[in-house]
Amino acid sequence: MADNHNTNEDEDILVTLDLDDGSQVECEILTIFTVNEQDYIALLPLTEAGEPNEDGEVYIYRYAEDSDGNPSLDNILDDAEYEAVSDRFDEWLDEAEFNDMED
Repeated sequence: MADNHNTNEDEDILVTLDLDDGSQVECEILTIFTVNEQDYIALLPLTEAGEPNEDGEVYIYRYAEDSDGNPSLDNILDDAEYEAVSDRFDEWLDEAEFNDMED
């Protein structure tokens, strides 16, 4: 099973994505997780009011940090890689829902 680097549950960490069309979208970091020795990040886009989107859309990217700790995101272009990452994210969601039920 892959390692998880979950954010602090009491603190929402927000990032702003610059999209290809020049627009920006504010996102909450859901989790950073590893699949096959590659890190990935799951981002939840927020509405203009700062609330989670209603359609359940989540952005998943390859994640890395340079030597100074600056993050970089890359698109996942390979279908097999995306499928493996998506499956692992679904497992994380199931675990998160189970933990919420226990609380």
